Amino acid sequence: MANIKRSGGKGVRRAAKAQGRAAGARRAKAKTTGFVDSAMGVLPFTEEQWSRIWLTAIIGGALVIAWFIASMAGVPALAQAQLSNMAASAGFEVKQVRVTGTDRMDEREVYARALVQRNQPMPQVDIEALRAELLELSWVEDARVSVQLPETLAVDIVERKPHAVLEKPDRLMLIDAGGHELAPVAREEAAGMLRISGPGSAQQVAQLDQLLAAAPALQPQVVAAEWIGNRRWNITFGTDQVLALPEGETEAASALVKFARMDGQNRLIGGKVASFDMRDPPRIYMRIPGRADAVQTLAENSQ
Repeated sequence: MANIKRSGGKGVRRAAKAQGRAAGARRAKAKTTGFVDSAMGVLPFTEEQWSRIWLTAIIGGALVIAWFIASMAGVPALAQAQLSNMAASAGFEVKQVRVTGTDRMDEREVYARALVQRNQPMPQVDIEALRAELLELSWVEDARVSVQLPETLAVDIVERKPHAVLEKPDRLMLIDAGGHELAPVAREEAAGMLRISGPGSAQQVAQLDQLLAAAPALQPQVVAAEWIGNRRWNITFGTDQVLALPEGETEAASALVKFARMDGQNRLIGGKVASFDMRDPPRIYMRIPGRADAVQTLAENSQ
């Protein structure tokens, strides 16, 4: 009896399985491609922009890996030089500087420092050193420096705000709320701003603000303040009348509040009195032009 051999049965099954796997892979690839295409269609990027983004990411990743490997090998200086060359060759170097946040200050001062980095490979840009230079500028309260690949150095400035005018022997200076000198200012441009004078007065600006805040009704009428003997204030109102306050933060605030109450009752500001002296509480001394002697009154009588 003849034996019949079924040759090729297993081979047929293997071929069928292989075809099934290939078909599944094609379906999965089609789904994945469709998903990616859909996602790219939703995002606001053109095909050219996507290509640039992916190229930037790939090159940037390669640079990071190269730096890491070289650092692990113990040759950071050599790695830095090689990394810089690679970055420059790939177009990762400073070609433009963008400055934002400058309003009152001359932004050319910022550009003068930032443009030194122009044509530098991105890995060689010393952000912290540049920020330290910018913080030395009188108007700069803070500075944020960042690199925006592939070719932009971004500088965002936080300016100090003018708060008062410091009267110096030879000029007027704008100062901020901390007494930091900003820039010279012309007298006509300083009109309407609080004037500060006296040796060491710039360091007392915050204390003066607290003092004036104790009597908010008087604060808009104060046009100048003189720091006397590094210990107390003379306040000048818009009427050119002067109020001498006692030493000590608490004592000065108490006297100013008392004066505000007296002014509300008797309208002292704008009256005939040229100056008020409250350095010897509870008394207040008032000088009227044309009289030989000062007029003295007790503070208790006004309460």
